[in-house]
Amino acid sequence: MDINHLIDHTLLKPDSTRDQIDQLIQEADDYQFASVCVNPTWVNYASDKLADSTVKVCTVIGFPLGASTSETKAFETKNAIENGADEIDMVINIGAAKDGNFALVQSDIAAVVEASGDKLVKVIIETCLLTDDEKIKACQAAVAAGADFVKTSTGFSTGGATVHDVTLMRKTVGPDIGVKASGGARSFEDAKAFVEAGATRIGTSSGIAIIKGESVSGNY
Repeated sequence: MDINHLIDHTLLKPDSTRDQIDQLIQEADDYQFASVCVNPTWVNYASDKLADSTVKVCTVIGFPLGASTSETKAFETKNAIENGADEIDMVINIGAAKDGNFALVQSDIAAVVEASGDKLVKVIIETCLLTDDEKIKACQAAVAAGADFVKTSTGFSTGGATVHDVTLMRKTVGPDIGVKASGGARSFEDAKAFVEAGATRIGTSSGIAIIKGESVSGNY
């Protein structure tokens, strides 16, 4: 199984240095990963570095809590795209989901989708904090709002992707919406299991180990 083109090579730690970002970018280019996923402050830098590469620049919006306003998320999205972002991974209003206010969840996603123009939008529903029913409704809200992907996790909460959640999300969104499994892929076997469950993208900081058939420890 060819995994490399499914991997968003990720570094979102708050203490990430320029040298670490340089290494991430170089690795993504060398191994032809789908994208680098970096915090917004690094988008312009990564975009410049990858100008002649097929590797996309992905960034995160409303991250990691999802608790900023829709207007703020929309502004962040526009700013990231102006700086060179190709893909947007936004966090839903998790509190609204827990309240059962899925109209707000949907309108919050829609604000980012509208701000993104033709750029790819992935919606992080933070599965570890939701019940299965809430996961289903969050995925339905993402589809209704016009998102391109649903994504399991930020990697900064209590857990990452599981095969159960990826299977549930794929069943919910159908065949035409992407599913990103993030957090939890620490070996080739993990990544393969997620793909077999329906994932079309893998978010991980362990991409090189995965394609080399190695196993690593860590949360993302």
